[in-house]
Amino acid sequence: MGITEHPGAVFPSATAIPSPEFPLRVPVPPHRPFAEALGANLKETFFPDDPLRQLRQARGPRRRLLAVLAYLFPVLNWAPSYDLSLFRSDLVAGITIASLAIPQGISYAKLANLPAVMGLYSSFVPPLVYAMMGSSKDLAVGTVAVASLLTASMLGKEVSPAQYPTLYMHLAFTATFFAGVLQASLGLLRLGFIVDFLSHATIVGFMAGAATVVCLQQLKGMLGLPHFTTATDLVSVMESVFSQTHQWKWESVVLGCCFLFFLLLTRYLIGHLTKGINPLSVSNLVFTGPYMMVALKTGFITGIIALAEGIAVGRSFAMFKNYHIDGNNEMIAFGTMNIVGSLTSCYLTTGPFSRSAVNYNAGCKTAMSNVVMAIAVMITLLFLTPLFHYTPLVVLSAIIIAAMVGLINYEAAIHLWQVDKIDFCVCMGAYLGVVLGSVEIGLVLAVVISLLRVLLFVARPRTTALGNLPNSMTYRRMDQYSMAQSVAGVLILRVDAPIYFANASYLRERISRWIDEEEEKLQSNGETNLEYVILDLGAVGSIDTSGIGLLEELKKSLERRCLQMVLANPGSEVMKKLDKSKVLEAIGQQWIFLTVAEAVAACNFMLHACKPAASNGANSIADVTATTDHQVIMHDDHGNIV
Repeated sequence: MGITEHPGAVFPSATAIPSPEFPLRVPVPPHRPFAEALGANLKETFFPDDPLRQLRQARGPRRRLLAVLAYLFPVLNWAPSYDLSLFRSDLVAGITIASLAIPQGISYAKLANLPAVMGLYSSFVPPLVYAMMGSSKDLAVGTVAVASLLTASMLGKEVSPAQYPTLYMHLAFTATFFAGVLQASLGLLRLGFIVDFLSHATIVGFMAGAATVVCLQQLKGMLGLPHFTTATDLVSVMESVFSQTHQWKWESVVLGCCFLFFLLLTRYLIGHLTKGINPLSVSNLVFTGPYMMVALKTGFITGIIALAEGIAVGRSFAMFKNYHIDGNNEMIAFGTMNIVGSLTSCYLTTGPFSRSAVNYNAGCKTAMSNVVMAIAVMITLLFLTPLFHYTPLVVLSAIIIAAMVGLINYEAAIHLWQVDKIDFCVCMGAYLGVVLGSVEIGLVLAVVISLLRVLLFVARPRTTALGNLPNSMTYRRMDQYSMAQSVAGVLILRVDAPIYFANASYLRERISRWIDEEEEKLQSNGETNLEYVILDLGAVGSIDTSGIGLLEELKKSLERRCLQMVLANPGSEVMKKLDKSKVLEAIGQQWIFLTVAEAVAACNFMLHACKPAASNGANSIADVTATTDHQVIMHDDHGNIV
């Protein structure tokens, strides 16, 4: 048998049918017991941050107990090293946010149709709890407009705050309790990923819609109207406003506009206070009767919204200062402070953006700024409340409108339109749902649109044709790289998503259409017939039995068309399922390659070297694999090196 020398390769005589072999094949991962694999998946789902690592590192029961306490109470991590210089910064920040928290707290309590003093109560106890249990250095705890509006909207449909103020207040406490239980449960059960379904676009649209509705509701105070609709949609509000034009009070309009202009110009808020310190409200919680379910529903919805806002705000400021906050730990902290708050005459609290931004800009260093704010609010409750007891209602309306204007983030909406039109649709869906319908409708609509987007991505994954970049072994999308060139006789397709039952049928049809279009193009141009179809599975992170069935059926379909299916870069999950289902044996290990470049090299080799040999009466082609050092070793059809 004649042998021709070539750098890095050995060529056989013309009577043998050569095939390149590259020693590095795609391996099948070692078998893992089902319980071990399931445990690993559950760990990645529920414990991605590995919260027990400090517990494992601790030696001895005492240190392990301290590690558990430090996880539940992060104050134990920073308090031992706390010094006077840090306190100076936190003191200034705490007093600054207290000056904002006092008027905002009263205004938001009025927005929730609750006694004004409850806004101050909610700025006293919850911040103390968060300072001990929260992991954010910058989050300033307090009431928020959206949760206040939701409370008024949902509870007000069942119980009139004007006719039954005591029952309404007790239901607000109960809703806060349920919200806290939900939040703490999500943290303890490691279910924080649920909050991720509220995307950034959803929050932008929802917050803007809620801010718009809140501003519209303040027209009652700005115009001095004695009666106003309890509905929150735009049509009802406008109807209520323009049906009472004869009752508009020009004094309220002038005072409100002037005060609003002052607030927008200076961004400085002054307070108006009532007197008292938090009374216990344990006995006021409503766990029976016909109204418990509305409190439960209100608590769950407001709890999720408050959780999403608080965690998003905390993560944003943590990113600015380059430190990490534990999302599940934050949920436990929020839940605990709302449970404690519901027992001490507080309603729902979280970490509002406006207050946290002031805290951040004021130079806070630790969560001690929340303690300073709470002490300032306590002093106000005990000694200063009579000074501002008779603050006009129009001033409250102006304060609320001034705070709400900053929540309408039109720049973010424009950015969404420029970057991602579907995200913009999600944002506008949330906004229009809130403004034209209700807060609940807007939230549901935004979540539904977001879920539809996820489902469409899974059910209709992107498939693209790859081409070779000139003078390289790189293959990229031809619709993105205009210089990418197709390979004669080879169609390279990339699947950009996991293959599940939801998209298997679509992928079968879409790949067949790619093949039909490629063959029609080759025939019309008089080029080489299509011989090989390479599937780049690098982005296919997982696959189920329907996906395995797709590959098996696709192979049979291609064989009927005299085409060979080739796989490139399959992941461990794909290889494992192929091996267990025996589809790997049907496809042939020799048709599975580490990279697209090696798969193309093998296909090109057989197109140009094997077919002439086969035409001289040779046998079938031997196995084909690929090598990282690009050396080619020739085999005969029995697998022997020649």
